[in-house]
Amino acid sequence: MTDRAMWIGGEHVTAAEWIDSRDPATEEVVGRVPAGGAAEVDRAVAAARDAFDGWRWTAANDRAELLHEAYAKSMAHHEELVELLVREQGKPRPEQEEEAEWALTSLRYYAELGRNGLGRVVPSAEPRTQLNLVLKEPYGVVGAIVPWNYPLLLLSWKLAPALAAGNTVVIKPSELTSLVTLEWIERCFDHFPPGVVNVVTGNGADAGEALVRHPDVRVVAMTGSVATGQRIASVAAPMMKHLHLELGGKDAFVVAPDADLGSAVDALAYAALLNAGQVCTSSERVFVPAGMREDFAEALTDKVAALRLGHGLEDGTDLGPLADDRFRDKVDAHVRDAVERGAKVLTGGRRPDRPGYFYAPTVLVDVDDGMVIMTEETFGPTIPLASYDRFDEVIDRVNASEMGLGATLRSSDPLLIKRFYEGVKAGTVWINDPLTDNYAGPFGGMKMTGGGRELGPEGLETFLETKHVHWDFDQTRKDWWFPYA
Repeated sequence: MTDRAMWIGGEHVTAAEWIDSRDPATEEVVGRVPAGGAAEVDRAVAAARDAFDGWRWTAANDRAELLHEAYAKSMAHHEELVELLVREQGKPRPEQEEEAEWALTSLRYYAELGRNGLGRVVPSAEPRTQLNLVLKEPYGVVGAIVPWNYPLLLLSWKLAPALAAGNTVVIKPSELTSLVTLEWIERCFDHFPPGVVNVVTGNGADAGEALVRHPDVRVVAMTGSVATGQRIASVAAPMMKHLHLELGGKDAFVVAPDADLGSAVDALAYAALLNAGQVCTSSERVFVPAGMREDFAEALTDKVAALRLGHGLEDGTDLGPLADDRFRDKVDAHVRDAVERGAKVLTGGRRPDRPGYFYAPTVLVDVDDGMVIMTEETFGPTIPLASYDRFDEVIDRVNASEMGLGATLRSSDPLLIKRFYEGVKAGTVWINDPLTDNYAGPFGGMKMTGGGRELGPEGLETFLETKHVHWDFDQTRKDWWFPYA
C-alpha cells in the first residue's frame, strides 16, 4: 500500500485525516492520500500566487523547455504510471496506455504552441503616429478540478496550456484517482519553480469548494457533471471568475441507411463501452433505421456478449470495472427503469458474481426517447437501441437532448453526412470514426455541456485574457477634446 502526500510549493504536505484509494476491480486499498481542506487550499494558492510573478515573465522558450522535460520524465516513468492508472482507475492496460500517451504528448503540443505568440498588431486609425496592440496575458492562479475517468489526460489538457500561457496551477484531483496524480506531478514536474504546480487532495465539498471560492483563483477549469458545473458557476459568479467548464454528455450514435452493418456494430461497441462506458463522449443513445434494427441488434448482442470482463492488468481483458459502487448503482437503476417501462435486455443487465464494481455490458431494445436511460447521463456499459424512419427525424431526436458534447454518424453518403454535421448541435461530430481526438482540433460541447474548449489553439486561448493597447506617439492636443466649438 502506498501513501502519498500533497504537493504544495515544492514540498510534501499531509493532513490530519486520510482518504483510502481502492482498486475498483478488487475493492482492495492500494494507497492513501491526505484529506486536505481550506487550510491546504490557502497554502497552495498562496504558493501559486507568489510563484506567478516569476513564472509569467519566464521566457516562452524556457517554459517550453520545462514542459518538454516534463514529457521526458513522464516517458521514463511511463510503465509505473500506466500500472498505477490501472490499479486506481480500472481501465484495461491498452486503454490506460492510450490515456498516458495522449496526456504526455499534450505537454509537447502546448510547449510548442506557447512559443508562437502573445497577441497581434492591428491597423490603427492613424498608421503613421499610432500603434494598436492586442495582447494575450495569463490570468494568474488557475484552479484545475479533474475527474477520475481520465485523470492524467483531462489534467494534461488543462495543465499544459495553462502553464504554457504563463499561469500557475493548483490541482484538485478526484478522490478516486489522487495517487496517480500525485505520482505524476511530483516525479515529473519537480523541476518547475516551487509553487508553479501544486496538488491538493481531498473531497469536493471541502477542498474543491475552497478552491473555487478562493479570491486569488482567477480561473476555474473543471471537467465533471452538469450539477457540479452549475454549483461552481453559482459560487464563482459574484467574483467574476473566468470559468472553463466541460460538463456531461448524452452523445448519440446514428447508423445511416447506407451504413455497413458489421463495421457499424464494431464502431458502436467501442464508442459505447470504452472505459466501461465511463467517457463523457460515450455513445449513450443509438438510432438505427427501422428496417435494420433486428439484424443490427442481433449482431451487436453477439459482439457485446463475447467481451471479457476482468482486471485491467490481466491479458485479454476487454472491459474493466466501474470506478465505484455508487456509479454501478446508477447504471443498474437506469437499466431497471427501462425494463419496467417496456425495454428488453438482450444481453447483460446484471452485476457479475465477483469482487469489484463490475457490470455486465448491456444491450437494450424497445427503448423510447423519454426513458431515463435515453435522457440522463448513464456513464456505464449500456447500449440502448432505438429505431427511426426518416433521417430528418433522427436529427431532431439527436438535438432533443439538453446536452451537446458529441455525436457520431456512420455513413458514406455525402449528402446525409453534410445534413448531419450542419444540423446537429454538438461540439464534435464524428463521421465513421468515433471518439477520436486531435491535438490541433478543439474539444468541448454546446448547450448544457458548458461551452469550454480544450485542445487546439482554443485550449491555449482559454487561459489567456485579452488586452488592447492604443498607443499614440504624438502628444499634441486633439481637435475633438473639450471645449466644443
